[in-house]
Amino acid sequence: MNAKTLLCLSSLLLAAPSAFAQAGLPDSIKVPDGHKVAMHTTGVGEITYECRDKANAAGQTEWTFVGPKAVLNDRNGQQVGTYFGPPATWQAKDGSTITGTQLAVAPSSPGNLPYQLVKANPAEGKGAMSGVVYIQRVALKGGVAPAAPCTTANKGAKEMVKYQADYLFWAAN
Repeated sequence: MNAKTLLCLSSLLLAAPSAFAQAGLPDSIKVPDGHKVAMHTTGVGEITYECRDKANAAGQTEWTFVGPKAVLNDRNGQQVGTYFGPPATWQAKDGSTITGTQLAVAPSSPGNLPYQLVKANPAEGKGAMSGVVYIQRVALKGGVAPAAPCTTANKGAKEMVKYQADYLFWAAN
């Protein structure tokens, strides 16, 4: 996604988050019709990776995703929740939480995590997460596996990579 498209999407979010346009996003991560944005947050944090043996490849190693840890802020920069895992969990300040199942990912720009669409499980606790059906990850900055080598010599090493992403929480109309 280019900067102009991103700016246009950001403007739409700031103007009317419940009418978020899906036009500039990959089809695989678009939220089905009949849903509206219930909450728009920006996650700022880090993702932990660990140097581990590569599955089904004896003697080879790779950076493996361990889990995220981020603060969720509203459009005014005020913390409204947290994001952590595993399992991937979004928790509002009111204590309500959701987990979910990844439905799709799509490439974003180089050096950034992919776009993501998650089907939310029913919320635990009453509050901001109640009624959320989908979580969409967009406006990505960073978060990919470390550039440092992962070898048998540093197997078990952990690296934390900074990232930022907008999380859109969608509920049925």
